[in-house]
Amino acid sequence: MATVNHFYLNDEEICTDAPAGTLVLDFVRRHAKLTGTKEGCREGDCGACVVLVGELAGERVVYKPVTSCLMPLGEAHGKHLVTVEGLNGAALSPVQQAIVDEGASQCGFCIPGIVVSLTGYVMQRDVSIDTEGVKTALGGHLCRCTGYRSLKASAGHLQETVGAAVGVEALVERGMLPAYFQAMAECLQKIPPRRSPNGQAAPAFVIAGGTDLYVQRGEDIPEASVHVLNLHPEMKGIVRQDGAIRVGALTTFEEFAQHPEILEIIPEIQDYMFLIASWQIRNRATLGGNLINASPIGDMTILLLALDAGLVLKDGEQARATPITEFYQGYKQLAKTPSEILTEIVIPVPDASTKINWEKVSKRKCLDIASVNSALRVRCEDGVIQEAALAMGGVAPVPLLMTRTNAFLTGKPVSAETVEGAMPVVQDEIAPISDVRGSADYKRLLAQQLLMAHFAKLFPEEVSVEAFY
Repeated sequence: MATVNHFYLNDEEICTDAPAGTLVLDFVRRHAKLTGTKEGCREGDCGACVVLVGELAGERVVYKPVTSCLMPLGEAHGKHLVTVEGLNGAALSPVQQAIVDEGASQCGFCIPGIVVSLTGYVMQRDVSIDTEGVKTALGGHLCRCTGYRSLKASAGHLQETVGAAVGVEALVERGMLPAYFQAMAECLQKIPPRRSPNGQAAPAFVIAGGTDLYVQRGEDIPEASVHVLNLHPEMKGIVRQDGAIRVGALTTFEEFAQHPEILEIIPEIQDYMFLIASWQIRNRATLGGNLINASPIGDMTILLLALDAGLVLKDGEQARATPITEFYQGYKQLAKTPSEILTEIVIPVPDASTKINWEKVSKRKCLDIASVNSALRVRCEDGVIQEAALAMGGVAPVPLLMTRTNAFLTGKPVSAETVEGAMPVVQDEIAPISDVRGSADYKRLLAQQLLMAHFAKLFPEEVSVEAFY
């Protein structure tokens, strides 16, 4: 008997035996005939397909905007999917009205997704409506007609309408949400949880956030057997325990960047995330997926390599730990068996004298794959480097921990002279290739500049960029 996915789509209860690997985008448009959700790039880059995904958190439902072109239908089980049609009441919602009042729509193709994201922004419980927040919500959307000035101007209208309203009931009262949202927590509580139907077999695909897998193999997944990892809540969450921060492999980029334990050790993590991916993608992409993808320029991979993270892998009930420094054996080659699943990432808590920085250069400033990226964890006492962990991406077939460079830096004073002395060691340790993201010579230059940037950022009194020129 086919496995049934049970969820709510707007105000309608859905039970479907459509394959778990089917994209939510395709189900919404082709099966449910809700064509307000637009099909654009199918790579998570344009935002035309954004929907809200509501998930139970205790007694309430938490909503996040995500790109439906990268979400498997099997993951919708027990959740509330909201398309632009599900936000319409008897009249235009305040978000829609603000867009009309500012003349922010022309062809209209991108507008449904923008309406959904802006509504998701208003629904966040810990934010105040402002222009910067609207810009963040719009960061995952492309609009070729109007530009973004008129869309950003809608923030003023939303401030007036929403005010200090918090929670579904208050937003329903102000006309931001239809009344059916008030009963959704009770509705979702009645749906029994289930695990991936292929979890005990040998699935063709194991899907976490899907932000890279669907881009690479999207045509092959819908009819294949899949293991939807996000049906395993035990693989999510962040806790501090025994001198380490234990991060579930399914923790999303956004959850990671918002967590107090992470903010304590990496205060600028949210600034890094702004460069890495849009809010909508950060709500999908997982740390575990970034590691298993094994890209030599994986942004979180490089950071976790510098943090000396440990990895926990499971095969059924059997678990083992391995350091991240031993995980990458060659290009896209991992020290794991095909049946092992990465379940947890363990980050040692750095002491108070440790500083951490992350840098990235890409063709676009934001939301682009790096040409070269780098992270540095460094511990100093009395102006002398006691420990250095420099990692770089885009300069070797694997995410590279700069072992020889780190050895060179250790024991030396923090100074421009030390950084200059490390530069030839860096050049000897890396082996970049020319590709669409830059020539080998360009990447060598970037590696040198990112080393300078780390020290200039972390030690502005001892090392200035001007000292190198």
